[in-house]
Amino acid sequence: MRAIAFAALLSFAGFLHAADRAAPLRQSFDLQVPAAPAPVHMDGASVLVYELHATNFSNEPLRLLGVEARDAGRGQALASYEGEALTRRFDRIAAVKDSDALTLAPGQRGVLYLELTLPANVPAPQRLDHRLRYSVAGNDTPQSVDGGEVAVAAAPRLILGAPVRGGPWIAIHHPDWARGHRRVLYTVDGKARIPGRHAIDWVKLDAQGRTSQGDKDLVANTYGYGAEVVAVADATVVAVRDDVAETVRISEHGKQTLGEATGNYVALDLGDGRYAFYEHLKTGSARVRTGQRVRRGEVLAALGFTGDSTGPHLHFHVSDRNSPLGAEGVAFELQGFRVLGRYPDLSQLGKTPWTPPQASERLTRERERPAPNTVLEFED
Repeated sequence: MRAIAFAALLSFAGFLHAADRAAPLRQSFDLQVPAAPAPVHMDGASVLVYELHATNFSNEPLRLLGVEARDAGRGQALASYEGEALTRRFDRIAAVKDSDALTLAPGQRGVLYLELTLPANVPAPQRLDHRLRYSVAGNDTPQSVDGGEVAVAAAPRLILGAPVRGGPWIAIHHPDWARGHRRVLYTVDGKARIPGRHAIDWVKLDAQGRTSQGDKDLVANTYGYGAEVVAVADATVVAVRDDVAETVRISEHGKQTLGEATGNYVALDLGDGRYAFYEHLKTGSARVRTGQRVRRGEVLAALGFTGDSTGPHLHFHVSDRNSPLGAEGVAFELQGFRVLGRYPDLSQLGKTPWTPPQASERLTRERERPAPNTVLEFED
C-alpha cells in the first residue's frame, strides 16, 4: 500500500510539474467587486448593476482582451465583453492621455462597469465570479485569471414614490457615459465609492421635447425650474441646505468645487440604512427642516439651478450613508409611471421630439426603474 501511495504521489507531482511547464505561475491582476449588487427591475427584466476592479500587480503592462461574468454556482456565463464593448465599459484610474484604453501599467487600477440582464425564468445567481483574459506586453499569447467572486445581495427591493409630479419628464442616465453619475468614483473619506450608481437626473419637457422656451440662457425659462420636488416615502429629514445662490443666466454659472457640487439639497432617512438625496434645488425653496417627519408626496423644496449642473434639473439618488459623496449608491424602483417614449440619442434632447414607444411595448410600468433616457409621466 505504501508503494502504491508513493507511486500515486510521484504521479501527482509529475502532473503538477507538467502543468507548471504548460502554464507557469505569474503575477497578474487582483480582481475585486467592492459593492455587492442587488437585482433591480428595468424594462421587465432583472438587472445586476456593479463594478469589477482590476489592479495590475505585475511589473509589466497588461492588456485586457475580454471579460466574462459568470454565475459562480452554475458555472454559467451571464455576459462577456471584448473589443469595443469592453472599451466602452472600462475606465482606468490615472490614465495617461492617448495611451491604449485597455492596457494597465504596473500598479494601475481599472474599473469595468457592468449591467447584467438576467435570463428570464431562471433563478438569480447567488454568487458571481469573473474570468479576465489578457496579454503581456510584447507577448500576444492570451493569458487568463479568475476572480472577483461576490455574493449577490439579498436586500429587499426599495419601492419609492415619484420625486416629482406630472410630466413629461425625461429620466436621464446611461451606463456608457464616461462622466455620467454611474461612473464617477469619489474618495472623500478614505474609500472609493460611487454614490450615483443608480442616480437619475430629472428634466422637464414640453410636448415637442423642448426643455425651455424663449431665451434658453435664462434659468427661469427652463420648463422644470421651480417645479415641486416631493418625498418619495414616509421619512425623516436628515439634512437641508438652502443658502447656495443661483445665477440668472445659465452661462453665468461657473465651475463648482467638490464641496459645492450638490448645491442646495435635501436628504431623507428612508430607514434600513438608506438615504434619498435631492440636489440642485432652488435657493430659499426648502419647506422642511432637519429632524422633521414627512409623508410620501409631501413637498420638500423646488427644482433649481445650484451646484455642479449644466442646467436646471433635479438630481435624485439613494445611498447607504447620510453623505452626498461618501456613500455607495443603492438600487431603487418607482411605484409606477407611464412611458411616453425615449431618446436613443440624447444629443437630440431639446431639438427634436422623443421616439414614441413601440406598439408592443407595455406603457404602464409598476415597481421598476426607468430605462435609460425614458420620457415618462407620473399621476399627480
